[in-house]
Amino acid sequence: MNKNQIKGRVVETQGKVKEVVGKAVGNTKLQVKGAIQKNIGAAQAALGDAKEDIAKKAKKDAGTKR
Repeated sequence: MNKNQIKGRVVETQGKVKEVVGKAVGNTKLQVKGAIQKNIGAAQAALGDAKEDIAKKAKKDAGTKR
């Protein structure tokens, strides 16, 4: 796991919590902020996943050229 994967998943989880709490207490503003934060976190985690895949592919390719 890389830094983007970890941070993204943390931010995504924080956003989910805010979204659920906002919905539970009837605070639309908190709910929307949570949804936005959740999506930002998901995007950051996806970036981290892509970087990880590229690194694995590069390592695999480097190993087969020898």
